[in-house]
Amino acid sequence: MRIILFFVLLVFLAGCTSKYLEIETSQNEKVKIRIEVADTGDKRSRGLMFRENICKNCGMLFIFDDLDYISFWMKNTLIPLDIVFIDENFTIVDIQYAIPCEEDPCRTYDSRGKAKYVLEVNEGFTEENNIKLGDKIEIR
Repeated sequence: MRIILFFVLLVFLAGCTSKYLEIETSQNEKVKIRIEVADTGDKRSRGLMFRENICKNCGMLFIFDDLDYISFWMKNTLIPLDIVFIDENFTIVDIQYAIPCEEDPCRTYDSRGKAKYVLEVNEGFTEENNIKLGDKIEIR
């Protein structure tokens, strides 16, 4: 019985580990962000909808199956965001500044380069941390 409880606890703890993303800026600074991962269609569709805030150094990382031009919108998203588009080599290819959509039709935020990952963080985060096009990310 103790062995079973031990394995159940291990599985539970493994699910509780936080994921982090680190951005190395062109100024050789490292910016650490705690992330939630949206890697399924349902998670990507919901995103940060209906949330009133996210913590200062937190964000959501969207993972797509293929490298392509990606569009986002802010339907039912209550907080302004920086949307960071990232290619398959973990290089930032675009940054868009998105505001909540207050009426239909909602504006779309389209990547200017092909992306495989998208990071959403609080409005102003990229500017505050000197995050620019060409900076690299690493998922931990």
